[in-house]
Amino acid sequence: MINKRINLLRKKFNSLNIDGYIIPKNDDFFSEYSEKDRLKVISNFTGSAGFAIILKKKNYLFVDGRYTIQAKIESGKFFKIVPYEKILNCALFKNLTIGIDPTLFTSKQISSFFLKYNNVKEIETNLIDTIFNKYLVKTKPFFSLDKKIIGEGHKDKIRRVSSILKKDKINYIFITAPENVAWLLNIRGHDNPNSPIPNCRLLMSADKKIFLICEINKAKRLIREKKIIQKRVINPKKFNLFLDRLKIEGSIITDSRTCSIFYENIIRKRFKMISKEDPVYLLKSIKNPTEINNMISSHIIDGVALTKFIYWIKILNNKRISEVDAQNKLEKFRKKSKDYLFPSFNTIAGTGKNGAIIHYRAKKENAKTINKKDIFLCDSGGQYKYGTTDVTRTFCFSNPKKYIKNIFTKVLKGHIAVATSNLKTHFNGKLIDMRARKYLKKSGLDYAHGTGHGVGFFSNVHEGPQAISKFNSIRLKQGMILSNEPGFYKKGEFGIRIENLIYVKKYGKKLFFENLTLAPIDKELINFKLLSQHEQDYLFNYHLNIYSKLSKYLNKNEKKWLTSFF
Repeated sequence: MINKRINLLRKKFNSLNIDGYIIPKNDDFFSEYSEKDRLKVISNFTGSAGFAIILKKKNYLFVDGRYTIQAKIESGKFFKIVPYEKILNCALFKNLTIGIDPTLFTSKQISSFFLKYNNVKEIETNLIDTIFNKYLVKTKPFFSLDKKIIGEGHKDKIRRVSSILKKDKINYIFITAPENVAWLLNIRGHDNPNSPIPNCRLLMSADKKIFLICEINKAKRLIREKKIIQKRVINPKKFNLFLDRLKIEGSIITDSRTCSIFYENIIRKRFKMISKEDPVYLLKSIKNPTEINNMISSHIIDGVALTKFIYWIKILNNKRISEVDAQNKLEKFRKKSKDYLFPSFNTIAGTGKNGAIIHYRAKKENAKTINKKDIFLCDSGGQYKYGTTDVTRTFCFSNPKKYIKNIFTKVLKGHIAVATSNLKTHFNGKLIDMRARKYLKKSGLDYAHGTGHGVGFFSNVHEGPQAISKFNSIRLKQGMILSNEPGFYKKGEFGIRIENLIYVKKYGKKLFFENLTLAPIDKELINFKLLSQHEQDYLFNYHLNIYSKLSKYLNKNEKKWLTSFF
């Protein structure tokens, strides 16, 4: 099937005078999760990030360190798998004309990756859609979030953005990231799997006029609620004509990461385009007290489901179960809450060597039976009516080997180092990332992903600009939510990761991390001799806190078991 599609694609090259074609993972909204997965169609790759280049005789699939193993398994038969870093000013191929869909790329991506050695040609019709166009299209309208859930009205948010534009003497902002439109208008949607983000864009003036760019039927409820007036809802296909009719001009902010070449071409004709980061990203990253409190509530509900699941898989379950059985059982525990909606990403449930595939996904046809002699890694999360969760736990079912316990403990020490960071001295993600890796590096070990990503409020489970990584220098501020997930992966044997969500809390003049996630950490994988007294105290207090917040939702046996952790 994949070969057939590749050959059908290549047949179009001569008539278009191109030597190759680039297929990214993202859709035209640059969504992390999308129903329009053209990369999967052409390569069979299911990871959340990457892109393929089909040439007349060769195929390349570019992925980052999280997906190299997965890509080789899913696509290695058809593609040469290449690390992301090798695409910068790519010299793998030269003096070629490469076709692109201008709605799927930014000019920044193209100039960084391909232009040094090759020419790029914009092709109006997406070539993958000409050979495959069977995507699931969702038509449900957008919906509003109550101020009781979100904490701040949309008019106040619009005023904040307006003040930024006025201060910088800029006339307009073109918000092309749907998650930022969602934040600004306090709206959500049903357009994407795993995320309640509405597929739309927004043009806003410094004097607070807003124009929502989306299909009119998606905005029906918002119009009825008077969140926006109908004449300011613009059909995406008529955006060009709309700008012509209004004859608006002046300076405008566009974000080079999410404003496609297609929209840049339209904007550039009429405005003085200022390419800079959309200020909404930073505004959105700082959660207000209402959002934090609702996230705390979400994590209590999620913590109950997780704790019941861990008790079930470690204590109650003596049957032979598969990875899919395990993830389905966890989903069943989450569904017991009326406030649970759907997973915040595809659950990663890997036993033994599958746990070493950082973004592994078990399917019915390939799921392995959980071997009780192996360790088991489970990374999952949920979208609730008032919050987003993401947690990873690693379990054992028998006495693990000493070297595995030692590595797990070093990962745990890094996890605790992050959780207890002094944010006065370790004030950004880059500095904290070093603390997380310290204990593994002493043994010559490391992991090929960041230590933590930003997390949205009932939004994307991955959010920027805040992160805990080698390259992130964003100063951490009160209200930011991040993950804390150091790990270690031994190819062909096992994977270890411990992940909690944390938020930046202010106490007096000090900033520190507070845990959101409430789920026990497998004590049978810990070599307590490697833990300092401070680390042991942290672990004791962490589990005591879990018990105090969750015990009333647990049965007698679950409560008794949970007391064994402190």
